[in-house]
Amino acid sequence: MIMPPSTRLKYRLMTLADGQRLLDVDSDPMVMKFISNGVPTSEHDLDNIVLPRLAKYLQPNKGWGIWEVCDKVSNDYLGWILVRPMHFFSTHPEFDNWELGWRFKQSTWGKGYATESAKHIMQTLSDKHKVYSFSAIAVAENIASIHVMKKIGMSFEKSAFHVDPLINMQMEYFRIEV
Repeated sequence: MIMPPSTRLKYRLMTLADGQRLLDVDSDPMVMKFISNGVPTSEHDLDNIVLPRLAKYLQPNKGWGIWEVCDKVSNDYLGWILVRPMHFFSTHPEFDNWELGWRFKQSTWGKGYATESAKHIMQTLSDKHKVYSFSAIAVAENIASIHVMKKIGMSFEKSAFHVDPLINMQMEYFRIEV
């Protein structure tokens, strides 16, 4: 699937060959602060956990996967947006409720890139596919991500323990119907 550019940004669905791009973001302890308590993703974890997980939900025809986000003019890599069915790795994935997630290089924080790209990808995908809603999760302390959720129109849904093979912790759930 081709994702059209937004005002400042362009997008490309990443492949399993893009592991180094993922590490470029995940190697910063500040980026990983609310995900792994600041422990950067290692090459071992990339090869044995991150990329095999991506392989399970990567479906370019549906727009599922990890979307690389780059500056439209400079082509600088800024970060990424994840799209997949909510609770994909559980026994009850929600195929009409798609999860959005994001990670951006620390040098880009506060510039609106996460908001612009998440909103653009959400709108583009909802125009092309049967999806009822989009959801996102974050720990309560991750105020910046929760701010992005609110700016793209999501509302608080619940606070609950999130169970996933990689993250088991209390999370704030936000959602928007499209």
